[in-house]
Amino acid sequence: MSFRAGIAARAAVPTGVGLGLRSTFLAEVDRGAADGRVPFWEISPDNYVARGGSRPARLARVAERFPILSHGLSLSLGGLDPLDADFLSGLHGFFEQLPPPWHSDHLCFSGHDGKMLHDLLPLPWTTASAKRVAARVREVSQRLARPMLVENISYYLSLGSTPLDEAAFVVEVLERADCGLLLDVNNVFVNAANHGFDPLEWLAQIPLDRVVQLHIAGHEFWDDERRDLIVDTHGAPVRSEVDALLSWVVERTGALPVLLERDENIPPLQELLAERDRVDSVYQAALARHAAHQGDPA
Repeated sequence: MSFRAGIAARAAVPTGVGLGLRSTFLAEVDRGAADGRVPFWEISPDNYVARGGSRPARLARVAERFPILSHGLSLSLGGLDPLDADFLSGLHGFFEQLPPPWHSDHLCFSGHDGKMLHDLLPLPWTTASAKRVAARVREVSQRLARPMLVENISYYLSLGSTPLDEAAFVVEVLERADCGLLLDVNNVFVNAANHGFDPLEWLAQIPLDRVVQLHIAGHEFWDDERRDLIVDTHGAPVRSEVDALLSWVVERTGALPVLLERDENIPPLQELLAERDRVDSVYQAALARHAAHQGDPA
């Protein structure tokens, strides 16, 4: 079964601009503070699997009212260690209770020799690396019994001369794994600014029919005076340049779920909802242009 058929076989997929369900406001959401304001919530199941306390019960109540999407941090799809069978078993059981339409994780390695590195580190852009990652993505999809998406990451160090560029590497993984792409447009912008390439040329290489979900976020300068390195902090409002990349994609794809990420400097929920509304206005305008293009006989 192709990844698209696997997604189509699941429950209705949400669209629009959603938010990450953070512990700082989980109790407020549980009480109904965002009802009618958010089309879906995204969670990191790493924070729930084999955990006790009040969070699982609160999440279950939220899931009765909202669609839930799943985005992981710790599979280390590009790592050399074997996949963690116990963790995957725990994920599978968690998803049986809270069935998201897919699971996603990053196109990176994040652990080695049994140790978690607590960072998302880039991979060599080679066919050998793409083959190995694709095999691991297919294995995870089979073990979790649901489609997998991979996300393009931000990176701050070039790995030297490689036969592929990043976009070609991403495409090769997608095709070999027959998986979807969680396209992070802020990561594209950050990498383009830091490494000196055109973000639209990068996006033009990506098969947009593989894009299943989008991430958008804010970023900050490492040094506000020098302003020569941008860091993907998820700790600031989204900049207009990143809005423009979101628009470029949605004008071509149509409706998709878009996740507004905020993991640092998290504002009060009502302020974050206002930011979501602003991004949604960008998204809706792009959707209207997509509809106009669809209706244009030219």
